[in-house]
Amino acid sequence: MNLLGISCGFHDAAAALVVDGVVVAAVEEERLTRVKHDPSFPERAADTCLQIAGLEAADVDVVVLHEKPLGVMNRHLTTKLRGGPRAWPSLLTSTPRVLREQLAVGHQVASWFRRRDAAMPPLQYAEHHASHAAAAFYPSPFAEAAVMTVDGVGEWATSTMGQGRGHRLSVDRELRFPDSIGLLYSAFTEYCGFRVNSGEGELMGLAPFGEPVYADRILDQVVDLRPDGSIRLNQKYFAYLRGRRTVNRRFEQLFGAPTRPLYSPPTRREADLARSIQVVLEEILLTMANELHRETGLDQLCMAGGVGLNCVANGRILRDSPFTDLWVQPAAGDAGSAVGAALHTWHETLGNLRTPVEPDGMSGGFLGPAFGPDEVRAFLDAEGVEYRTVPDRDELCRLVAEQLDEGRVVGWFQGRMEFGPRALGHRSIVADPRSPTVQGRVNTLVKERASFRPFAPAVLADRVADYFEFDGFAPYMNLAMPVREDLRVENPSPEDPDDLAAVVAQVRSTVPAITHVDYSARVQTVSADTNPEFAQLIEAFARRTDCPVVLNTSFNSRDEPVVCTPADAYRTFRRTGLDLLVLEDCVIEREA
Repeated sequence: MNLLGISCGFHDAAAALVVDGVVVAAVEEERLTRVKHDPSFPERAADTCLQIAGLEAADVDVVVLHEKPLGVMNRHLTTKLRGGPRAWPSLLTSTPRVLREQLAVGHQVASWFRRRDAAMPPLQYAEHHASHAAAAFYPSPFAEAAVMTVDGVGEWATSTMGQGRGHRLSVDRELRFPDSIGLLYSAFTEYCGFRVNSGEGELMGLAPFGEPVYADRILDQVVDLRPDGSIRLNQKYFAYLRGRRTVNRRFEQLFGAPTRPLYSPPTRREADLARSIQVVLEEILLTMANELHRETGLDQLCMAGGVGLNCVANGRILRDSPFTDLWVQPAAGDAGSAVGAALHTWHETLGNLRTPVEPDGMSGGFLGPAFGPDEVRAFLDAEGVEYRTVPDRDELCRLVAEQLDEGRVVGWFQGRMEFGPRALGHRSIVADPRSPTVQGRVNTLVKERASFRPFAPAVLADRVADYFEFDGFAPYMNLAMPVREDLRVENPSPEDPDDLAAVVAQVRSTVPAITHVDYSARVQTVSADTNPEFAQLIEAFARRTDCPVVLNTSFNSRDEPVVCTPADAYRTFRRTGLDLLVLEDCVIEREA
């Protein structure tokens, strides 16, 4: 049976194809339209999923949407009506858009099939957090596990706690709108000058530069954390019930300043705010995890929802909670709900049994399209690009390792595209982590983003403990772990501690380009079993340098989705500061 999962309507639209319970393809719409966080109906992503599987639209047996439109509309209208007269302007402006988006989905599905001369199969709907929970548990390697989902809001739920056993999922407790951990974090994201639904990672990256001086104020005035992990938000500080903003003037008065303009450079004050809300977030999630472990008695935990992308909090849960194993859906946000919706229908609705697989059921995250060497060469020839081919894989990796060792920054394009926000070695920018200057160079000349943003290390799985205080499985870059103490370098404080650029420039370890200001790193373990091409490159770099680590960041620049096609990669290469582009076995040098 072929199930097509669909996520759309708010942000990060995606499609996923599940064939007889196996996730065979999953693609985000933004990668194809080149519109970052594209929320539109994922017709291109659905086409691509079928092409990957060699299927036609007529072969789809069931379509499953990741949430229930009537539930979303009910929450929207109820919230606006409860908001009183001050909510009426927002009611008049936002309701037509919400109704159009929610009511149009069925029509969009029918139109998609009609344009492909296929009869529309049954259309089913899974609740938003049920989709998240299914995406967390069903692809995990665990036969049974506690399940926690945390995001902004679905229909009414904002967080859930439950458990999966065999092929069944249960939600034992939920937190309901307007109390939302995700919206609390997003409120500080907006207040500190970052864009909601995309800037939360920047806020997390900024946090280690500050001190938690506002944490007590947040817990005393803004959020009430209960012993069972539930929260209550003091709505007098928030505006999202009545308008499009998240915070109001009382919030600004409580923290002593107006909301910072979007994209304005952060100061020490924003760093302190970021650290404060990060500490509060970790305390909330850790309290939830402790309670969930007490209720279920299970030692394995699965997580999804946008907050599951907070790798610092994930690392804290793994270190400080009673859970011994943690698996986070690599596409933890709404894109991953396309996978979850299809799997929920396959197992929970249709009752099909489940056999967990090792290392998990996400194929290393490589669920998108691939472009073979012949396609790459045809594109380069048509564009008149000068390149050389290196068909021998060992020689190709040796050549790239040499370039990395000499300080060059490389665009690395291989195999099937990743699903989810992290590039894992198929659509990556790689560099030498030992360089004290490469972090600033990549941020400024390639990524075109704030200088304080950290980069992740990709490390050979069997040598992760040589560099980090961690000896586990983290292929999806979703855990922040400390760099080993014996590799750290102590630095005197800069003359101006408020100069974030000067703080960033300090060398903190023998791998400074991937060591954050707090000596942490967002670790990606790389194994030849699931990621052979990338493992081979890192092995070549290790043979040359005795360093089994490379800097790995997504192949894109600011406000651009991760590249999908050879054309995307070449465009990004041309307009950024990359030195070398490797498209399958084709090598293009900047000088050429």
